[in-house]
Amino acid sequence: MQRLEHMQHLDKHLVDELAHVARESVRAELREQTRGQRRKAALYAGSGAAALYAGAVVALAVGLALDLVLPGWAAALITAVILAAVAFALRTAARPDTPGSPAAGGTRAAGSASVPPVPSTPPTVGTDRVPGTDRAPGNG
Repeated sequence: MQRLEHMQHLDKHLVDELAHVARESVRAELREQTRGQRRKAALYAGSGAAALYAGAVVALAVGLALDLVLPGWAAALITAVILAAVAFALRTAARPDTPGSPAAGGTRAAGSASVPPVPSTPPTVGTDRVPGTDRAPGNG
């Protein structure tokens, strides 16, 4: 009897050890994956910041070029209108399924998942009833 209790204790200890090793292994794997994702996110953030500053410099250059032939206020206004049009075009390209757009009228974008139709009657597989009636087959 003592030997059985001792074996049960060893089994429980072994299970606890295996669970601990599995948890540590999963933690280490997740830590490694998140480290790579953090690095990738930081690189994307840096590229976004650089692109923002590059866009600001391009807007400044457009404004200064227009300032050569127009008054300063007109050059700034034209530059602002150009930036607003670009922002609107980018937003529209990012969200093609806005209400009122042709794509929202039942046409799905390429690659979107389709939803199967809902059947008009419940499935009868595994039952002994005739579909659409309350009678069993053969009882007519």
